[in-house]
Amino acid sequence: MKNLLFKALIVAAATTLIFGCNNAAKKAAAEAAAEQARQDSIAAANKVAKEKSAMEIMKTLPEEPEFDIVTNLGTITIKLYSKTPKHRENFEKLALTGYYDGLLFHRVINGFMIQGGDPFTKDTSATAVAKYGQGGPGYTIPAEFVPEYKHKKGALAAARKGDVANPMKESSGSQFYIVQDAAACAQLDGGYTVFGETVKGLDIIDRIAAVATDNRDRPLMPVQIKTIKLSGR
Repeated sequence: MKNLLFKALIVAAATTLIFGCNNAAKKAAAEAAAEQARQDSIAAANKVAKEKSAMEIMKTLPEEPEFDIVTNLGTITIKLYSKTPKHRENFEKLALTGYYDGLLFHRVINGFMIQGGDPFTKDTSATAVAKYGQGGPGYTIPAEFVPEYKHKKGALAAARKGDVANPMKESSGSQFYIVQDAAACAQLDGGYTVFGETVKGLDIIDRIAAVATDNRDRPLMPVQIKTIKLSGR
């Protein structure tokens, strides 16, 4: 009889313990979900505030504003062209909201060009690296081909998917490249939107182009865009 009572007490205690653990786990999960929701709300509010601020600043910019692309290897100052307004305004907005901060030049080909602007490059894990070159803000930009804008050294142009998948030659919403060698990039004239040019820092382009890369043209050492900001500010 005593043994039966003892066993019953053990079962009751175990049941209580399991019930208590389940409640604790549920409480912890609920608290984690609430905290995540709070963080998401703060992030959304910050994004709206940044975009509002960017739009106000954009109203005051000249037709061909200059921006500093600040990297860990130096600063490249670029001018955005007035005759490619869709690309100009998109670049302005992304730069002024901090979209490019911390991204990498993920594709570098010496004697050709340097490419960056992929949000996936904020994650340098092995799994993420496999996706480099595929990221963007979730939209594309209609092509804006202007005959006078050529792939000269220092030209700023929009990356895009190939012709088969992208017959209208629409540009990536955020990825761009900067020409290092005009002769090698001349074949791209009329096929990729050129929307700006380098006004200072051609030597920095050469410095970035010279870094060692792997067999996928990815730099072995990170070439990071610290920020892109209005020149002189």
